[in-house]
Amino acid sequence: MTSDAKPYTGGCLCGAVRYEARGEPSYCGHCYCEDCRHVSGSGFIPFMVFPGDALRVRGTTREFRSPAASGRTAVRNSCPVCAGLVFGGELGRSQSFTVYAGSLDEPARFRPEIAIFVAGRPAWALIPPQLKTFAGLPG
Repeated sequence: MTSDAKPYTGGCLCGAVRYEARGEPSYCGHCYCEDCRHVSGSGFIPFMVFPGDALRVRGTTREFRSPAASGRTAVRNSCPVCAGLVFGGELGRSQSFTVYAGSLDEPARFRPEIAIFVAGRPAWALIPPQLKTFAGLPG
C-alpha cells in the first residue's frame, strides 16, 4: 500500500465525530448477531475491520461497553451529540477497529465478503448470495 492511497473517511450524522482510516480493511462484512441488530435497529450491521494504527479520530465519542461473543468486552463508539454509531474499539488500546460502513462518506467503497453470526439471524434479514457465511465468528 502506498502512502498516497486514498483513505476511508466518515463520521456521525452531525459531523462532531470524524475519522480517517488508512490502507485497506482486513475484511468487510455483515454481522447478524443480536447485539449488532439491536444497536443498528436493523437485521445486521455492515462493518469493515482496520488495524489499530490505521484509524485516526477527531472529536470526542461516547463509549458503550457490553459483553462480546468472544468473551471479551465490546466497545462501541457513537457521537455524544447526535448518537450516530461510528466505530467499534477502544482508542489508544485496541489492536483493530470496526468501522461501521453506514458512517462512510463514500459508502460505495464498502465491499462485503463475509456474513457472520448468521445462525441466529431473523429470516427477514437477507444474506446477499455472494457472501461467505459463518454461523458465528470465523475460525
